[in-house]
Amino acid sequence: MTHATITAPRVDSSPVETSDLALYARGLQLHGRRGVVYGPVDADVRPGELVVVQGPQGAGRSSLLLTLAGRLVPDPGGELVVLGEPLPARRRAVQRRAAIAGFAGIDELDENVTVGVALRERLAWTSPWWARVPRVDQRTFARHAAPVFGPRPLPQVDTVAWDLDEVDAMLLRITLAMVTRPDLLVVDDVDHVHDSTRRQTVWSALDRLCAGGVTVVAAVASLDEVTRMSWDRPPVQLTLATGPHAVPAA
Repeated sequence: MTHATITAPRVDSSPVETSDLALYARGLQLHGRRGVVYGPVDADVRPGELVVVQGPQGAGRSSLLLTLAGRLVPDPGGELVVLGEPLPARRRAVQRRAAIAGFAGIDELDENVTVGVALRERLAWTSPWWARVPRVDQRTFARHAAPVFGPRPLPQVDTVAWDLDEVDAMLLRITLAMVTRPDLLVVDDVDHVHDSTRRQTVWSALDRLCAGGVTVVAAVASLDEVTRMSWDRPPVQLTLATGPHAVPAA
């Protein structure tokens, strides 16, 4: 069985009503044909917090994130409230307010399209069917990408996705996810950026989004990721570990 609980280094430890939380979970779990996928998971997450989900391959990180975004239905018996909406009953409502990035087979970049085309396609997908979406110029791209890229130089709109380095590719996927201005962003496999020094750039970008009020839940395979990175605000940690007697990391 996989077990996980939130460990959160917060200054304010006063009790919070469930309705005031971005994420509330008790006994959240999911089983598949081969057994436990993840859980049980207990979590209290306030709006605007960054949650780092740490867990090895097979610990259910991706499935947990998709559940929080309303994309997967967990086992009955647990309790999950996301953005004030009980799941799975209000999945559609959560899906409208949540965005995903970094998921294999879901939001992968077409390596043959340019940065500008990728953003234009995303804008068209989220616009009314009758709306005309013009070609994305550098100014339009900057308006969407600057909050994510921060001080990092922006790629040019005519850059082909194939030519992006792994940091810019991940930041572009996050930029595309943020087009809908979600209240919740879940990001899988931050280790798409393999070098830990360069991965710091991604975590800093996610931290900036949280400072703007977005709740972010991001997953990584490293079990000591939080201690290896620098943070403006200590993130919430949720560690998934496998085994019959698994316990959350301190």
